[in-house]
Amino acid sequence: MNNYIKYFGIALLVIAIDQVVKMLVHFQMDFGTPGQIPIFGDWFKLHYTTNPGMAFGMELGSEYGKMILTSFRLVAMVGIGYYLHYIIEKNNHPVYILCIAMILGGAIGNLVDSVFYGVWLDNAPYNAPTPWFHGQVVDMFYFDIWEGYIPEWVPLWGGSYTALWPIFNVADASIFIGVAIILVFQNRFFPEKPLPQTKENTEVNS
Repeated sequence: MNNYIKYFGIALLVIAIDQVVKMLVHFQMDFGTPGQIPIFGDWFKLHYTTNPGMAFGMELGSEYGKMILTSFRLVAMVGIGYYLHYIIEKNNHPVYILCIAMILGGAIGNLVDSVFYGVWLDNAPYNAPTPWFHGQVVDMFYFDIWEGYIPEWVPLWGGSYTALWPIFNVADASIFIGVAIILVFQNRFFPEKPLPQTKENTEVNS
């Protein structure tokens, strides 16, 4: 039981920090470039913006694309939550469990935006069929490496004014860190099991 409290508590902590930061940004900062706050020179800033769709601002093309995306996030959240319960029960590597807890917290953090912010913050797109499930995700951390117009021939982003590094939030960072740690240490989290010793294996090795 203590492990469940610890790891699901980590997910809840990520959600809480994410939502507090988003509320502070929404109520204390001006939107866009006028409200930008430099942190480290010109290359790292706080920049209040919203993301209407998936990662990097991509969207599903239909009128109900956002609702489909939000519903998918809801299903994914339930799946990740069940998986976290499963690996805690199986006593997997503690750092691996921590990573999944961080991913779950980040997924729920952005899901809250999508489900409720269209109503709470009135930030649903003007053409949304309903504000519920059409909220825009609040982003604020901006590494200003490069920004400008992307050539028309580039798929998805061509012809748009964009930044080389996407603006992200606490939930995005939690997901990214969790996934990155899993990728770097996957051999430790998923060690290869030795082949069972059979007569054929023994003869080959001898």
